[in-house]
Amino acid sequence: MLTVIAIVSGVNIASQAESQPLMTRHTRDVVVSGVAPKLGHVPSTQTLDIVLHLPWRDQQGLDNLLREVYDPSSASYRQFLTVEQFTERFGPSTADYETLKDFARTNGLTILSTSRNRAILRVRGSIANIEKALHVTMNNYHDPIGNRTFFAPDREPSVDLPFQLWAVGGLDNYSVPKPMFSRRDPSTADDVKSNATTGSGPSASFLGSDMRAAYYGGTTLTGAGQSVGLFEFIGTDLTDLNTYYANVNQTNNVPITLLSVDTQKTTCTDNSAGGFCDDTEQTLDMTQALGMAPGLSSLVMYIGTGGLSGQTLDDPGILNAMATAKPLNSTLSCSWAWKPADNTTDDPFFQEFAAQGQNFFTASGDSGKWSSGGFVWPADDPYVTTVGGTDLDTASAAGPWASETAWVDGGGGISTNKFAIPSWQVAAAASCSKCSQTYRNGPDVSANANFSFYVCADQTKCTANDYGGTSFATPMWAGYIALANEQAVSQGQPTLGFINPALYTILAGSSYDTDFHDILTGGNSYGATVGYDLASGIGSPNGAALINALVPVQVGSFSLSANPSSITVAQGSSGTSTITSTITGSFDSAVTLKATGASFSPSTIAAPGSGTSTFKIAIAKTIPTGKHMITVTGTGGGVTATTTITVTVTK
Repeated sequence: MLTVIAIVSGVNIASQAESQPLMTRHTRDVVVSGVAPKLGHVPSTQTLDIVLHLPWRDQQGLDNLLREVYDPSSASYRQFLTVEQFTERFGPSTADYETLKDFARTNGLTILSTSRNRAILRVRGSIANIEKALHVTMNNYHDPIGNRTFFAPDREPSVDLPFQLWAVGGLDNYSVPKPMFSRRDPSTADDVKSNATTGSGPSASFLGSDMRAAYYGGTTLTGAGQSVGLFEFIGTDLTDLNTYYANVNQTNNVPITLLSVDTQKTTCTDNSAGGFCDDTEQTLDMTQALGMAPGLSSLVMYIGTGGLSGQTLDDPGILNAMATAKPLNSTLSCSWAWKPADNTTDDPFFQEFAAQGQNFFTASGDSGKWSSGGFVWPADDPYVTTVGGTDLDTASAAGPWASETAWVDGGGGISTNKFAIPSWQVAAAASCSKCSQTYRNGPDVSANANFSFYVCADQTKCTANDYGGTSFATPMWAGYIALANEQAVSQGQPTLGFINPALYTILAGSSYDTDFHDILTGGNSYGATVGYDLASGIGSPNGAALINALVPVQVGSFSLSANPSSITVAQGSSGTSTITSTITGSFDSAVTLKATGASFSPSTIAAPGSGTSTFKIAIAKTIPTGKHMITVTGTGGGVTATTTITVTVTK
């Protein structure tokens, strides 16, 4: 629990506060067990960037809010918070944040950046000062498994503060993140081959637009008004994206922002910092998201340190940037896996996403059945939507879905990190013979991941049918849900937010086989079966049907009328008219009124049902005498209606 205190000098803080342990783990098993031999002390003068992370102020209140905001029977259903509202209710207090800044300065740490939700504070300091501030010793160790040297603290950190910190990011460089794609080796066994026969790209490879045709199949929704965010540990070279579009005779019209959240470069080429930089993951993430939702308002790539040799991982910096962006991206995609010392460390960010109406998709991996030594997290975290892999066939080039089996390499299984099964998955697990009734199961959903894609990367010759992986399926789903969010907004509804509760409700409903492609064959050591399974999850999206299940199309309409519809008003005075909304059918959205050349209050008409709003017409002295027509327009639920008021202006 955070304690509100008066802001005092850093010297007094250090002398009065009892040393507090952190709320998450930071030591590595290989260090504690002695498996990784110590090589010596990290030079005291070496500098290191770390992230000080405070906990949420009211965790129980946040847990309650998340239950309510995803409960269709609650009055708070999908009433998401803005960043400002979230910070006011759950962010660390201003006093605690200022105290943390004081603590950093007192210990000789330079503040590099702050965050508007007051969750993290990025600082830089010498190893000597970091050791003093955190009461640790920073050593170099030899990893006998990876045959590499890494640095890490020798013990759990603690801080001389009147409250606990949640975590400190960047204290070691033990984990090397892995992008969730694989490259086919033609010399290997027959089961590692391309099955591409119906793509519209070179050598019948699949393009992002082919995935849109197979999994959506419509033209109405393009992702207009929506934005997708991509989590990346390395920058990219947009030359590769441009080459991709040029080679397949397509055009990208979506603005792309490359945003570095720390010191990582947004570019990824042959660089002076350590040789060649691979932007395969980053480029394919873009082509799949853009292919599914070609009309997005923007695509933002959040780039942080961690993808180059010897770097620490700045997952807190990347995730917090996603949680505090202006504007927020409603769908987020991560095709990377890594091994944090504590697998709950990033949960506060995932919780903030859910509270703010953002959905975080993550790849389930490309090594088949999940194993304790493999790259699983964050795929088994209960706050994310995990995307597995399939092998897709379409009816023709750029044609509709034809058939699909579970991909042999697609990740899935029972949480290796022992996350408890979330409430929304209990019923699905009960009907799945291989599933755990105790721990989180994955994946949640799936899409094509076989070696069947056209890829341009690394400023070299593009390839066809050499790359596959759940890296492809994950941004596909992010783009697909952007389509659903576009439909929601057009219906006057909020975006979907964290979709897992809704997806598992559909699984249990009568329209499941209409809304999803239930994958029945294939497997990843776990076989695909009827309904939910550990190879393909719930399945892949079945065109517009799933979108309509998540966001029912409004049936019915409304009309507007004005009473009186004709009024006389003197220059510089005002008059009133009552606008009435009358509904037909099952129309149940709020209606927002707008008028040309006049002010009015209130701005919305309550729904469901008919509603009225008093419309106040203010006439300026500069408006000439005579008759004027004012048009009142109402919008809501994808419906637009108008009514007019004739105003006679006198002197």
